[in-house]
Amino acid sequence: MKTLKLNTADLVKAGVIAALYIALTLLNPLSYGAIQFRFSEFLNNLAPFNKRYIWALTLGCAIANLNSPLGIYDVIFGSLGTLAMTTISYLLGKHIKTVIGKLAITVTVCTLMSWSVALEYYLLSNSPFWATYFTVALGEFGAVFFGAIIVFVLNTRIDLTK
Repeated sequence: MKTLKLNTADLVKAGVIAALYIALTLLNPLSYGAIQFRFSEFLNNLAPFNKRYIWALTLGCAIANLNSPLGIYDVIFGSLGTLAMTTISYLLGKHIKTVIGKLAITVTVCTLMSWSVALEYYLLSNSPFWATYFTVALGEFGAVFFGAIIVFVLNTRIDLTK
């Protein structure tokens, strides 16, 4: 089994992404709730390029979710959702050669996996599951799709795999 080896540059890059995720989440009043648009989710598009971003995004989500109205449940389960969606995006992205293909997979995976947030709100706040899934998935799609455009352009200037 291959182990994850991080050097100082990897840790700095991961730290910057985690901090950016936290800041973008906390500065946006629509980051929490049954109807949400968490702009920081655009960073999920980094996951298929390097696995260091899986841990950066998961850590960023956990810290940002300390501010969630769902409390510790969102810290735990929201972070596990981020871990799952970014890991799946990374694993599927390894089999895709094109940047557009990797980004399309991430947009699809993240949008479909919004069910985890909807389930949290259903169980903890009695929000209607399907309506919440629709609104959260719509916000997720918007953030990740917009982010895919940003990451596509960024990837033309920076090698995101390194």
